[in-house]
Amino acid sequence: MTDPSSTSSPFPPKLAPSMLAGNHANLRDGLEKILKLPIEWLHLDIMDGHFVPNLSFGPKTIDDLRPIAPDLFFDTHLMLARPDLMIDAFAKSSDQITIHVEPFYPIRETLHAIRDKGLKAGLALNPGTPLERALPFLEEIDLLLLMTVQPGFGGQSFRTEVLEKIQAADQIRREKDLPFRIEVDGGVDAETGPQCRQAGADTFVCGTAFFKADNLEKFRQGIEE
Repeated sequence: MTDPSSTSSPFPPKLAPSMLAGNHANLRDGLEKILKLPIEWLHLDIMDGHFVPNLSFGPKTIDDLRPIAPDLFFDTHLMLARPDLMIDAFAKSSDQITIHVEPFYPIRETLHAIRDKGLKAGLALNPGTPLERALPFLEEIDLLLLMTVQPGFGGQSFRTEVLEKIQAADQIRREKDLPFRIEVDGGVDAETGPQCRQAGADTFVCGTAFFKADNLEKFRQGIEE
C-alpha cells in the first residue's frame, strides 16, 4: 500500500474496474460484484477492430448497463479509428469519454463536442506515443490516460517504461497547475498500481487482476487506500 503523502497527485485515488475483463455472457454479474464494494468508477473499453485488433461493446450495451448502476461514474474509453463520429452514440450513458491522440481526426473539436454534451473529456496515449503529442490539449481535458499495455486485449503484462511518462505528465500538471487526472490502464494490479501511484497516477483501470482477485475488497484497498 502506498503512503498517500508520498504522492503528488491533487486527486484522491480511484479504482476503475474494466468490464472488458468480466464475463461477456453475464456482464450483470460482473457489475453486481463491483456494486457490492465502495467503488465509484466503471471503465468501459470500446473497440472497433480497426484502431485496435479487437471488438468489444457497442453503445446499447453501455445503455443497458446504466440502469443497473445509476450512481457509478461511467468512464468510457473509445479505442476507435473515428471517435468523433461516435460521441453522440456514447454520450447518453457516459459520464466521461476518452479519445485517443493517434488516429487522424479533429481531436480538439472532438474534445469540445464531449464537453458540449456535459461530459468530462479524456485523452489517451498508447505506450509508444510520446507525451508531447498530448501537450497541445492538456488545458482542455479532465483526464490523461496513459496506456501501460498496447491496447486491444486484456491480460497483458505491465510496461514499466511508461512510469517515466507518468512522472513527466505529473510534473507538467504540477508546474502548470492543470486539473486533469492521470489514469493508467493495462497490467495494473496490487503490485504495479502502487508503482503508478508513486509516479503520479491517481486513477487505476484494473481488469483481469480485479476480477481474478481472491478478495475483491482487499484488492480495492491495495489500490485506493
